[in-house]
Amino acid sequence: MTLIPSHFYAMVDSANGHDPVALADTYLDAGARVMQLRMKDTPARELLAAARAIASRCRQRSAILIVNDRVDIAMLAEAHGVHLGQTDLPLEAARLLVGRELLIGISTHTVEQALAAERGGADYIGFGPMYPGGLKQNVAGQGLANLRAVRAAVRLPIVAIGGITEASIPEVLSAGADAAAIITDVLNASDIAAKVRSILALKPPRPG
Repeated sequence: MTLIPSHFYAMVDSANGHDPVALADTYLDAGARVMQLRMKDTPARELLAAARAIASRCRQRSAILIVNDRVDIAMLAEAHGVHLGQTDLPLEAARLLVGRELLIGISTHTVEQALAAERGGADYIGFGPMYPGGLKQNVAGQGLANLRAVRAAVRLPIVAIGGITEASIPEVLSAGADAAAIITDVLNASDIAAKVRSILALKPPRPG
């Protein structure tokens, strides 16, 4: 299994009222091969049901499903991994639970956090927010210079996130990200499948 098999890291988010399983189907049909299930404030039973349905679909398509925040849901759904923020279950505790059976990604916002994630045994890191705006309406972004600094500091795969659009993907990848997670620009598209295909058709530039 390739850790980050695509430069597009799809986000299955309940923003805009999308049904998570239907959205995952759209992503998979359009060619996405790695996605994160991110359903904030969703009851555990509902989240588990969605995670199990999506994990099954991902296995059928040789795609990767990462569950946001919830180690227990990731394990029960037999997902491929879990993504943890700086205030979620600590990396070392999560690794005790999942061993090497699940991938663990860690959200980072500084070089120091990225280095700590690498030392702690994370499989990849998220870095951001890259730009102002986005789903969380970020007031400021980390910018490309900070992404380059993180790229120079760690060897782990980097998924950039926060305010990224189809238009800004090339510069994010050039600055050292292995993939870009996009929420708003995709979910607001009139044709999500077409948007995903367009993003996947972009030729990733060489970092520099």
